[in-house]
Amino acid sequence: MASSTSTTEPKLEKKEEENPGDDEDTGAQVAPIVNLQPVAVSTGEENEHVLLDLKSKLYRFDKEGGQWKERGVGTVKLLKHKETGKVRLVMRQSKTLKICANHLVLPTMSIQEHAGNEKSCVWHAADFADGEVKEETFCIRFVSIENCKTFKEKVEEIAESQQTKSGESEEAGAAATELIEKLSVESKDKNNKPEDKEAPAPTEEKEDKKEENADEKK
Repeated sequence: MASSTSTTEPKLEKKEEENPGDDEDTGAQVAPIVNLQPVAVSTGEENEHVLLDLKSKLYRFDKEGGQWKERGVGTVKLLKHKETGKVRLVMRQSKTLKICANHLVLPTMSIQEHAGNEKSCVWHAADFADGEVKEETFCIRFVSIENCKTFKEKVEEIAESQQTKSGESEEAGAAATELIEKLSVESKDKNNKPEDKEAPAPTEEKEDKKEENADEKK
């Protein structure tokens, strides 16, 4: 036992000597070869307010193949523009930040639960993710039923509010058009209406002549 202990300890000491100071701080400062300045990256979402942000997995229905194809895994957002009030749905892949979906939430947008899966929703939209408008059918799956329900209710709420705004805008536009037409008709009536001819008022010259004649007669 004594001999085995004596043979083991030196080996451990030798290993420590072979790699001395692995964890020691030498105090040396290495200057970077290139100084990189922080660059501001524009996402196009600076003027928008986030209404909803949830992790999800997106699928796109391939009409030619007749099947669902994975579009990406990331976070889906509902963004409201601070000036126009319009809301759009945007989803980016978690690692590459590539856009998977990008379209407005319109009053005509209808979202439904996917048959047989309470964590998924399906909808149809004119999408602009690929740089051109394409009619797409999407299916999105969440990690929980609660998230799916929250997403569906929020989209329905936004679509309804957009419908109300659209209706109000149409009513306001119709009222403005009616008012313009009414003013135009009244203006035409005034232009076509014969003017009342009033007897010309006596001028100062005529009055002066009358007075001169009266003085001469006297």
